[in-house]
Amino acid sequence: MSDRHDDDLFGEEDFDDREFDDELLEEELRRAAAVLDPVPAELQQIAVDAYALHDLEARVAELTFDSLIDALPVRGVADVPRMLTFRAGEVTVDVEVTAQGLLGQVLPPQPARIEILGGPRPGSPLTSDALGRFTADVPLSGPFALRLRTGGDVVVTEWLRA
Repeated sequence: MSDRHDDDLFGEEDFDDREFDDELLEEELRRAAAVLDPVPAELQQIAVDAYALHDLEARVAELTFDSLIDALPVRGVADVPRMLTFRAGEVTVDVEVTAQGLLGQVLPPQPARIEILGGPRPGSPLTSDALGRFTADVPLSGPFALRLRTGGDVVVTEWLRA
C-alpha cells in the first residue's frame, strides 16, 4: 500500500470547517422538512398550548366571554372589535382586539406586567397603569395569548386566533 494516510483516501484532508455554514444548512433543512413533511395543524396547536404552560406556577385564565361567539350581531356595523374576557380566580382580564392592536384592563385594577405571546418567541412587554389599563399598537395575527404578572401571581390566558 502507499504511504498515504487513510484520511487522504477519502479526501477528508481537504475539508475546511470555515467553508461550512451551519446556520445556512439548518435553514435549508427546515425549508425542505416544511415542504416534504409539514407539521400537522393539530400537533402544532398542541405544541402552542404546551408552550403556554411553560410557567408551571402560572394560573390559566379561562375564556368566559368571546364576542365572536357570545355577542348578538349588530346589522350594518362592519369591522367590530372583538371583545374577550378571561378569568383566573379573583383576576379578570377584559381585552378588545382591533385591526390596530389591542387594549385591555386587569380587574381588580392593579399594575401588571403583560406579555403578548405569539409562539415560541418572547412576548412583547406591556405595563398596565394603576387602573389596570394597557394598550398595544401592534396588530395581532395568528395564535396569541397574554401572560400577566401581578405582584407574585402569574396568569396566562387561553390561546386564541386573532
